[in-house]
Amino acid sequence: MDYKEALEYISGVSWLGSKPGLERITELLSRLGNPQAQLRFVHVAGTNGKGSISAMLASIFKKAGLKAGLFTSPYVNRFNERMQISLNPIEDNELALLVEEIKPHAEAMDDHPTEFEMMTATALLWFCRNKCDIVVLEVGLGGRLDATNIISAPDCCVIANIGLDHTAVLGDTLEDIAYEKAGIIKEGCSVVMYQQFGEVMEVVRDVCSERSAELTVPDFDDILPEFDSRDGQVFSYGGEAYALSLLGEHQLKNAATVIETVKVLRRLGWSIEHEAVEAGLYSVSWPARFEILHSEPWFVVDGGHNPQCASALSECVKRYFPDDKRVLLMGVLRDKDYKTIVSTLAPLFDAFVAVTPDSPRALDAAALAEEFAPYGKEVQVCASVSEGVSTALDIAEELEGMACACGSLYICGEIRACFGLK
Repeated sequence: MDYKEALEYISGVSWLGSKPGLERITELLSRLGNPQAQLRFVHVAGTNGKGSISAMLASIFKKAGLKAGLFTSPYVNRFNERMQISLNPIEDNELALLVEEIKPHAEAMDDHPTEFEMMTATALLWFCRNKCDIVVLEVGLGGRLDATNIISAPDCCVIANIGLDHTAVLGDTLEDIAYEKAGIIKEGCSVVMYQQFGEVMEVVRDVCSERSAELTVPDFDDILPEFDSRDGQVFSYGGEAYALSLLGEHQLKNAATVIETVKVLRRLGWSIEHEAVEAGLYSVSWPARFEILHSEPWFVVDGGHNPQCASALSECVKRYFPDDKRVLLMGVLRDKDYKTIVSTLAPLFDAFVAVTPDSPRALDAAALAEEFAPYGKEVQVCASVSEGVSTALDIAEELEGMACACGSLYICGEIRACFGLK
């Protein structure tokens, strides 16, 4: 089996989609000798920010000299990004060999594992074979019934910001979604949760109480921004100063959540010096999160795909481009709350470009353009993402302003490639 065949097998049409439940991943990992039992984890759930938090942790662990696995989804440029060791993605040949090894076990099961379960098993086997010191394991969807929840009690559970997304699977209230996310909390483990209020916090506190889990919540009032520009941010938290390459106030809150997680790990015996935290935050890279790709004219890409992400993007646009004329390039999936995303962002922009993401779930660009029509501004419909980028750049240049692309991670890889980034 070569790399292409491995990817084709993982994404086999007969087992695409999400099928909640731990039965299949339990059986598959048992057939593989339960590699997850040989590993230690930080398990990360949440609606928004869990990828950024995972990337920050992996960057810090690398600076601390730890051999750290990182499992995330989805990817921006290449599938291999989903599983990394010390921030190095799995090599094509390694992935092919692992999938070839796993295939007969999956084929022998009465109920074949899903695509995500195959990815999870592949990553866990790879991390185990490479004797990772610690693994940052990002939940795929929800938490309680997600394939990553096959692990026993992690060293720390981290719950990022929670909002309404994937409501058809997780429930249509914040309480329901919070309960699903809190499903990763195991008996007696440590938990760090992004500061939230109301029913979300109550649900998580109740689960922690039931499972004798110690809960830590960062104090966002303790975040003191000191410098903020398009080049990065400098802030202090807990009396210590840090520089962060990621932009936006929400990333400072994610960083505070990460800093509290490191404190928990230190209490558990992990040696992570302050200098490693400083260096890890300074050097962290997480593509397509309000990422500036170009200047003259400025071009920003953001993978945000729900109303909370749209609100954060709105704040970033106003903060970093307060006086600029702006063009919005957007492509979305039809099962997302795109009407709210449009209503949040459209008033900030002077022109719109609509594209269709490369996904069977995509909203057609012409249908998206109709959502922009009531705002009475120029709307262009483009046949491809690359054409959309070119059009947005042309309009931004005419306006002597900036362009911002958003709506789905499914368009971000192709957009970054237009600027020579892979």
